[in-house]
Amino acid sequence: MIRRFRRCGHAPGTLTPEDQAVVDQFRAMLAAVRDPQPWTPGSGRDIAVRIGPFIERAHPRPGDDHGPEMIAVALVHPDTPHAAAYLHGRQLGYTDRGWLSCETTAILGVWQPGYAMLTHAATGLPLPDDVGMDPAHYALYVEARKRDDSRDGYTLLRLGPYTQTRHAQQDYDRLTAALERRETTAVSGCRVSVRYAPFDVSDHQLFADPYEADAVALLDAAVTGASA
Repeated sequence: MIRRFRRCGHAPGTLTPEDQAVVDQFRAMLAAVRDPQPWTPGSGRDIAVRIGPFIERAHPRPGDDHGPEMIAVALVHPDTPHAAAYLHGRQLGYTDRGWLSCETTAILGVWQPGYAMLTHAATGLPLPDDVGMDPAHYALYVEARKRDDSRDGYTLLRLGPYTQTRHAQQDYDRLTAALERRETTAVSGCRVSVRYAPFDVSDHQLFADPYEADAVALLDAAVTGASA
């Protein structure tokens, strides 16, 4: 945005307070681009990520911000947490995308206010339908493996997608507890265990929805079916 600076009766060479604010904002943007602040995985700080020619603010998901190649983030309006930013963010598509998988190569560094001028929000443009990030959903796999260390076996139950890590972790803990002391007896000749992994959307028809049924009940039904 190009703006004509006004002096409005001020001494030659001086700027109005409004124009000075624009100049200061522009200088902050240049400083942020020239000297990005390094981001440390697990720090919990918001980050600046590239989306096409724009730079956006993203909030890493706690517990999912350590990956060397991919982390989970949520895009947020640059003026978060102000109420006006939330309303503006809804209009421009910031608040309805959920958690996304972000390649670490797209991270510029720690979010700085100077980046705000380079966001979609600053230009009044909505975020594009495709921001270059897939949904960051997760799944639990209950597997029955032979006890002879041959790794032969099969997947007994697939649960997903989980839209939040904490939900997946809760069911993981419940399933692990349900298998305690019977992981080697639930299925004859096999050791049954639970594995946490990304959700494979291409096999979505093979998964049981963890939000529609109790995970432990689904486990019991799967074990009963395998033993029948």
